[in-house]
Amino acid sequence: MLADVVEYLVCPVCGADLAMADRGLLCPAGHTFDIARQGYANLLPGNARPGTADTPEMVRARDEFLSAGHFSAPAERLAKDVARTLDGTSLVLDAGAGTGHYLSRVLDTSPGTVGLALDISKHAARRAARAHPRAGAVVADLWRPLPVRDGAAGTVLNVFAPRNAAEFHRVLQDDGLLFTLTPSSRHLGPLVDSLGLISVDERKTERTDAALAGYFKLDSRQHIETEAALNHGEVATLVAMGPSAHHVPAEQLWPRLERLEDPVPVPLSFVLSLFRRLK
Repeated sequence: MLADVVEYLVCPVCGADLAMADRGLLCPAGHTFDIARQGYANLLPGNARPGTADTPEMVRARDEFLSAGHFSAPAERLAKDVARTLDGTSLVLDAGAGTGHYLSRVLDTSPGTVGLALDISKHAARRAARAHPRAGAVVADLWRPLPVRDGAAGTVLNVFAPRNAAEFHRVLQDDGLLFTLTPSSRHLGPLVDSLGLISVDERKTERTDAALAGYFKLDSRQHIETEAALNHGEVATLVAMGPSAHHVPAEQLWPRLERLEDPVPVPLSFVLSLFRRLK
């Protein structure tokens, strides 16, 4: 719940600490922010725009696909690895949390730990606010100063989301850890060409390391390779939940799908990296 994490939040306008007040959040300077009936708070500055934030359709597709367990291998590995590093009391901040699926798995393995889900999509935040009893959700832009206190988090999660190295560094404790989960260039295999999907840059991992350099040091890295047999409907849901949803409209996707076997074997390939905060 939001009340469990409000002590870690700051006003996006003036940077002062926030506190609960009636059905909203209030800072000492008088800036107020409503808490939606679904339980999340919108802390986007007034001049911020959601841009390419996930749409309701993308959020529903992601919730459906992840709930079916198709990405259980990386979710379980992430949760176990994070659990080994937690002391049971620190905040886990999920930057770009989406529906809160991965944060929820982490909290399940770490009793006593609380989680804060940040996402620029209010539609995702609605789901994330209900993802776990010990999680709160906030609408925030990862490319702007995060509405989180300096040194508030023991761990930051970043799953298929933008990486703001300077802000991750600021909100982490001195010995804080950053876990990133990204797709490899092998992710989805032949579906990329067959369906005209957006491909993963072969140098994505290298670019991720470069973006974090100066703030974090790579500690360990794992490659997670698995495969799922997906029917055409599940493939369509997979496409609808990611960036290719903006790239391949349904009227183009389904004729391409019908040329594939049903179900179709789909390679799933991920890179799980652990970074340590530099002093």
